[in-house]
Amino acid sequence: MTKRIALVTGVGPGTGIATVQRFLKGGYEVAMVARSGDRLRQFASENLGAHAFPVDVTDAVPFDQALDRVFGELGAPEVVIHNAVGGVFGNFMQIDPATLQQNFQTNVMALLHLARRTAPAMVEAGRGAIIASGNTSALRGKGNFAGFAPTKAAQRILAESIARELGPKGVHVAYMVIDAVIDLEWTRKLRPNEPDDFFIHPRAIADEIWHVVHQPKGAWSFNVEVRPFKESW
Repeated sequence: MTKRIALVTGVGPGTGIATVQRFLKGGYEVAMVARSGDRLRQFASENLGAHAFPVDVTDAVPFDQALDRVFGELGAPEVVIHNAVGGVFGNFMQIDPATLQQNFQTNVMALLHLARRTAPAMVEAGRGAIIASGNTSALRGKGNFAGFAPTKAAQRILAESIARELGPKGVHVAYMVIDAVIDLEWTRKLRPNEPDDFFIHPRAIADEIWHVVHQPKGAWSFNVEVRPFKESW
C-alpha cells in the first residue's frame, strides 16, 4: 500500500514538530518545511518518516522547487498543514509597511501557493485536506496588531474561498483558530506564575488538527477554535 504523505510548514519546536509527530504516529510520511535546515535535519534524524525540506515559504521560486522535491521524493501530499506564520506587533503608525507585506507573503501567499500546487492531486484522488493554523487576529483587528491581524484575516478568507471550491470535490479545507498562549519554553519564561492549564500544549493542537483532517465527509468543520477552559473570550 502506498504511504500517505503529509506536508507541514513552519516546523519548529512547538506546534510544528508536534503536528509532524502526530501524523507520523498515524502512519504518514511527513515533509517538513521551514527556513532552518539544521533544525529540520535534526528533527528528521530523531523522527523516523520525517523528511527535511528547508526553504523560506515567502521565496516563490525556491519554495516551488522544494515542493517539486516533495512530489519527486515522497509523492503528492494528501494532507497539507500551513503552520508557518509571520507577525509583528505595533499600531498602524508604528509598523514598517514592508514588514506587513512580508507577513502577507508568509500567511496568505504561501497558503495560496501550497493549495494551487497540492489541490489538483487531491481532487484527482477524491480526498485530501488543507488546514491553516491561525488565531483570534483572524477575527478582529486590535490596535496593536496592525502588522499581523490584516494578514491573518485575509488568510482565513482565502481558506474559506478554497474550502467552498474544493469541498464539493472531496477535499476538506479548514481554518483553526488557536485562542491561547502555546506552552513553549519562551512563553513560560514570559509568564512564570501561570498554572499549567493557562497554556495550550502543542500536542493538544496537533491532536485537534489530526481530528479535523480525519472528520467524516458528512461532518466537516471549517471554522475550528481551540482555547484553554479559563481563556477569556
